[in-house]
Amino acid sequence: MTQDRASVKLMQGGDRRALTGHPWIFSNEVAMDAATKALPPGEIVTVERADGRALGVGLFNPRSLIAIRLLTRDASRAIDADFLAKRLKRAVKLRDRMIGVPHYRLIHAEADGLPGCVVDRFGDVLVVEPNSAGMERLSDQLVATLDKMLRPKAIVLSGDGPARALEGLEPMHRLAKGSLDGPIDVIEHGGHFLADASAGQKTGWFYDQRDNRLLAARFARDADVLDLYAYSGGFGIQAARHGAKSVLCVDRSAPAIALVRQAAERNEAAARVTTEVAEAFEFLEMAAATHRTFDLVIADPPAFVKAKKDFHQGGRAYRKLARMCASRVRSGGFLFLASCSHHMPAEEFQAQVARGLHEAGRAGRILYATGAGPDHPVHPMLPESAYLKALLLQVD
Repeated sequence: MTQDRASVKLMQGGDRRALTGHPWIFSNEVAMDAATKALPPGEIVTVERADGRALGVGLFNPRSLIAIRLLTRDASRAIDADFLAKRLKRAVKLRDRMIGVPHYRLIHAEADGLPGCVVDRFGDVLVVEPNSAGMERLSDQLVATLDKMLRPKAIVLSGDGPARALEGLEPMHRLAKGSLDGPIDVIEHGGHFLADASAGQKTGWFYDQRDNRLLAARFARDADVLDLYAYSGGFGIQAARHGAKSVLCVDRSAPAIALVRQAAERNEAAARVTTEVAEAFEFLEMAAATHRTFDLVIADPPAFVKAKKDFHQGGRAYRKLARMCASRVRSGGFLFLASCSHHMPAEEFQAQVARGLHEAGRAGRILYATGAGPDHPVHPMLPESAYLKALLLQVD
């Protein structure tokens, strides 16, 4: 025991990855004796090498493939409110410097030193996703520290994604502080949007596309724009704000489309923004049947590759989407396509888009290949966590 913490010992050689700076230790690298297996998921433990030397402190889950998520290499460090406050202060200082307004991804898991935890900030509302068993056990302490530091009017604890299932956690959604009277405000590059932190997807908004929305909007002036998988209108409304002649936002969720309409009003763009509740592929089929085309087509779909087993099927879906979207782009127009699939490498995504473009009988050029904004930093030893890939092309 160290500072009243249980100790977990690694197998011989089980420290090899961690000694290079990797923040994860996998279950086959841990000496799983009966006492270790009996530790509750999320336990804060001192991690020991096979020879008994301390390696650091981590969050342990005997039921997960990622058995240990390291918090610090200082084995004597207490994991308390002071520890959390220092991580949070560092993250706030960085975001305030980069973004300038308190609307951003505040904590991005391992890259910000709080493994498996996401915090999005919407002015005076915080949405916390504890996606690891360890961060779930720390969630009350984390909420208290956030409350003391930022004094928000509301804090929401939310999580229903596959990461929680892999940790053996049930879906959750509850108010940890305050109350919400409906959708919350989002400010992004001068635009005013709405997010549903109660019933929306993930935290209610996708800050990872912030800079890509502005990038696509640069090509929207005097253009007819199609925004597929529009959700609550981040891409489409930003395009309207930057001079689009018309914007059509398409999403299968009626509640999301209702938020698009409200955002159009808020940004004085209602006269140029129309909406349609429809599934993207079905809409594209109808557009093809009526020969409807656009100057800029944007498609930001949900993950088509949710697991490694979906790789080939998901790749074909991205190719199909690229083909159908490219066929709706006027000659000389632009196409923005994105993938948020962890299991879809950037080079494979680009290859599938290229094949889709060719199958549509179109040619063109890639102008930008981008990813998530800087408030979604990447741990240097976890390049696979750079999940978002996006391409902006001109189509001949």
